[in-house]
Amino acid sequence: QVQLVESGGGWVQAGGSLRLSCAASGRSFVGYAMGWFRQGPGQEGEFQARICWTSGSTKYADSVKGRFTISRDNAKKTVYLQMNSLKPEDTAVYYCAAGAGILSGRNANEYGYWGQGTQVTVSS
Repeated sequence: QVQLVESGGGWVQAGGSLRLSCAASGRSFVGYAMGWFRQGPGQEGEFQARICWTSGSTKYADSVKGRFTISRDNAKKTVYLQMNSLKPEDTAVYYCAAGAGILSGRNANEYGYWGQGTQVTVSS
């Protein structure tokens, strides 16, 4: 079955960087889109970025443009989220997701598969 396993979360001071990884397995992801979402304490899930597995095209939330970069390594079946200039408000659990036939990629209900999440804590 499809598995998405996130890693790379942790604690960092404001202004620092982290790189999250999402290792995907269980099927071919050709034609799929991979997304990153986050959910802060008491908040709803928030779209961060998505990448099309085949074309590599990307889309970002306005709040992270210029700070976060999504990428993928086809050979390793891994998607990355490089997060720079982190702010305390970036503190959240970050989730990787995969979905087929995605239109915009900004909506969580477009994705059929989710990882377990990885905690990112940014201190001021």
